Amino acid sequence: MKSVLWKLLAALSAVAAARAADQALNLTWKGVTGNQPPTVPEDPETTWAEALAWAALSGAVIGVARMLFVRQAAAYYVKSTGEMPKALARDLPED
Repeated sequence: MKSVLWKLLAALSAVAAARAADQALNLTWKGVTGNQPPTVPEDPETTWAEALAWAALSGAVIGVARMLFVRQAAAYYVKSTGEMPKALARDLPED
C-alpha cells in the first residue's frame, strides 16, 4: 500500500513541478528577451541561438523544479509514514 501511496504522491509532484516550471520558464523568457518563448524550438525558422537557449533553460528549470517538488513529497511521505520511500532509499555499503 505504501508503494502505491508513494507512486501517487510522486506523480502529483511531477505534475505540479511541470506546471510551476512552465510558468517560471515563460515568465523568465518573456522578462529576459521581451518575446514569447519558442513554441517549437525544432522549427528551422527558430534560430539556433534561441533553440539552444530555450533547451538549456528549460532543462535546468524543469530539473530543479522536479527535484524540489519530489524532495517535498518525500519529506511529507516520511512525516506521514515514518520511513523513506523504497524508490528513494540509498544503497549503503555494508561494513
